[in-house]
Amino acid sequence: MPRKLGQHFLKNESAIKKIIATLELKNGETVLEIGAGHGELTKPLLEVCGKVGCKVMAVEKDPELAAGIQNLENSENLKVITGDIRKILPKLVSHYSLCLYGTSPEGRQTTHYKLVGNIPFYITGRLLRNISELKNKPELCVLTLQKEVAERICVAPPKMNRLAAVVQFWAEPKIIGFISKKDFSPPPEVDSAIIRLGVRLEVLGFRGEKQKLSEENYYRMVRILFQQPRKTVANNLTSGLKTDRLEIAKKLEKLSIFPNLRPQNLSVEEIIKISKEIKIYN
Repeated sequence: MPRKLGQHFLKNESAIKKIIATLELKNGETVLEIGAGHGELTKPLLEVCGKVGCKVMAVEKDPELAAGIQNLENSENLKVITGDIRKILPKLVSHYSLCLYGTSPEGRQTTHYKLVGNIPFYITGRLLRNISELKNKPELCVLTLQKEVAERICVAPPKMNRLAAVVQFWAEPKIIGFISKKDFSPPPEVDSAIIRLGVRLEVLGFRGEKQKLSEENYYRMVRILFQQPRKTVANNLTSGLKTDRLEIAKKLEKLSIFPNLRPQNLSVEEIIKISKEIKIYN
């Protein structure tokens, strides 16, 4: 296995069972697995799907590993895709929409799917950004991430950060459990965490162009607000937007947001208010 892919294969069966239980898989659903590896998670996923009537779409970058899981037991419920998830996720969701979204127990096509994976540390930020940009987001994500990253995602004011502000805009994060580095082969340098990202109901489903522009404004606002976290909200907005500080202060006060707050004190709801009040134009 090429070390450059940075994969650490999870071997703790209890942790794998906890990940699958957190998915709460139901009849007619499809779960998209990222980084299938040797099938450590894929195989037990297929066992559950064989019982409840769901399907697995497994993505693996390494062609040899992808070929190795093609004939797992219950493979009639499995579709294997060879590719880099960072590059193919949007097209994957769009191209395989009919089989990815599945059907409800009543036979109706559903528009929601679930995403799971033991994520290599070096692709975490890019992957979360890719998910945030999907037109049709998964209903639920259950990911194994670096412990420190998972903890950063789950913070609240007064410990907000750029990553948390981005992820919490589209998902409600919760750490389900921690996994020792000894439970991976080869072991990484740090421990991991299982994080549940329940996608907010208001962002599920297909969205119009107006909402897309609203989200883009929010993400741009986050970049400006957290560009220099030690500066005040008013100062970051003034320098980031190249505008008058007094005007910015008035708009913040109108929103009942104190101009001299640090970005770490802002909630997602307050950042949303700011992004709606102050438009950013490129």
